[in-house]
Amino acid sequence: QVQLVESGGGLVQAGGSLRLSCAASGRTFTIVAMGWFRQAPGKEREFVADISWSGGNTYYVDSVKGRFTISRDNAKNTVYLQMNSLKPDDTAVYYCAARSSGPSGSGFNAPTFYDYWGQGTQVTVSS
Repeated sequence: QVQLVESGGGLVQAGGSLRLSCAASGRTFTIVAMGWFRQAPGKEREFVADISWSGGNTYYVDSVKGRFTISRDNAKNTVYLQMNSLKPDDTAVYYCAARSSGPSGSGFNAPTFYDYWGQGTQVTVSS
């Protein structure tokens, strides 16, 4: 089993920055990739970014490309999401997820690819 705990959410003004963290524990040696999803009120959960655990390959949804950066610290079993130039449309609950199955690599944008999920952290961007 893998447990994921997100942190770093909060309220920021448009144009500001926020850094999310997700710490993994348990059987972390099984993780092949981690990703971030978000869910805004009244909308479906959507893929934001993911990163392969070994190679560090990354992939981003078009709406955050150039503004968000996903990274990982393998020694700390932690993945980060640096969010810059935040917009009100970025407001959502952000979820960390981990894959222990399937091939290594990035671009796994469907929630069904992921085996473990964090509880979510709220990000609110005011205008």
